[in-house]
Amino acid sequence: MKIYNTLSRQKEEFTPVKPGRVSIYACGPTVYNLVHLGNARALCVFDTMRRYLKYCGYKVKFVQNFTDVDDRIIRLANEKGITPLEYSESMIDEYFADAHGLNVQDADIHPKVTDNIDIIIEIIEVLIKKGFAYESKGDVYFAAEKFDGYGKLSRNSLEDLKEGASNRLDDESAKKRNPLDFALWKAVKEGEVFWESPFGKGRPGWHIECSAMSRHYIGDTIDIHGGGADLIFPHHENEIAQSEAATGCELAKFWVHNGMLNIDNVKMSKSKNNFFLVRQASEKFGYEPLRFMLLSAHYRSQMNYTADVLESAVKSVERLRNCMTLMKSIKTKDGGLSETARAVVEKRRDQFIAAMDDDFNTADAIAAMFELVRDINSAITAESSATSADLTEYNKLFDEINGVLGLVYVEEDTIPDEIAELVEKRAVAKKNKDYASADSIRDEITAKGYVLEETRQGVNIKRKV
Repeated sequence: MKIYNTLSRQKEEFTPVKPGRVSIYACGPTVYNLVHLGNARALCVFDTMRRYLKYCGYKVKFVQNFTDVDDRIIRLANEKGITPLEYSESMIDEYFADAHGLNVQDADIHPKVTDNIDIIIEIIEVLIKKGFAYESKGDVYFAAEKFDGYGKLSRNSLEDLKEGASNRLDDESAKKRNPLDFALWKAVKEGEVFWESPFGKGRPGWHIECSAMSRHYIGDTIDIHGGGADLIFPHHENEIAQSEAATGCELAKFWVHNGMLNIDNVKMSKSKNNFFLVRQASEKFGYEPLRFMLLSAHYRSQMNYTADVLESAVKSVERLRNCMTLMKSIKTKDGGLSETARAVVEKRRDQFIAAMDDDFNTADAIAAMFELVRDINSAITAESSATSADLTEYNKLFDEINGVLGLVYVEEDTIPDEIAELVEKRAVAKKNKDYASADSIRDEITAKGYVLEETRQGVNIKRKV
């Protein structure tokens, strides 16, 4: 298996720190708003990576944090007249609603910043003691130039970074020794939530949170650390500096970042008024097509969201679901596994594994899944139909691939008896060549919110989307 490492800018053979075990730390959301499509891409990408590593036999420990206190959370909580923790807890509940809707499995551990203030303070104290951090008027800053190799992840030089930082002047700048330095601890301001610390009342800076929690819940060195490409700098660059300065160990073997999301070929941002929430899109298209769309391109590529792309995803998911339904409903002849089916299953499994082993190429993995669907449909509709053993193996492989990609998962509604009776009544009308009645019954079924599809294998009934 090869994974692209942002640090080296190339694909590398994946070997975990501990044989048979893989640790993943994926930077989670700052819970000030509902999950947007950019967040959702990272969620689905890392969920699929985790699923595939488990499929390969690894024991995976997956940690994803919640930043549950920051300036935006404090401001929004004050506007609502509730505490920041009350607000963030409500948004974490909303996060899980969307994450589960996208078929994203819960992390093994979801640490929250506010539950881990003590370990954050501890690592700040280590950095001060080692000379990598300093106190200034109630704040604590990391001295970026003290860390040899600062900029190695983002490929930014200290000179360029210093020049850019010098042009950004704010109230905090006066407290810093160097414009590149960044906050580890922020002194409390009026009306803000705070914690007691050796540096005074305040709260953690953003970057130190992940350094402290990844070390506490995984260890000094993580196998895979990642998130969206927008986190490469400054967040992940600063994490490397903090963690490696504190421990003397490499923070992560592999740095993995998913590409950004455009909306109608324009970068998604609130200022451009093209900021889409998962909740909004799911209400129109459903969660399954959203997950399909987000995995339909290689995770490192830039993705473009349009209504047409999602409409296409709706049809693709429907095709997969129809195959599942067909395998459950078709009557096959008795018999053992045919050589044709054995070859097809082996070929498609190898195709799927080859795609995922090549830097988690979900686009090619989905292509392998649709090739399998085509093979299944051909085998079932052929005059010499598939045997029961063939269908068992086809079904098993479909479930294997779907178990990793997680594309079809919403339980289908049970068809009401009333609709089933109308379908049977229509079948009788057609048998008696009473086509006018058959058409009238079809219209009645449609009016009740169901779609009737006739295939070579029989009639499929489903609720209208």
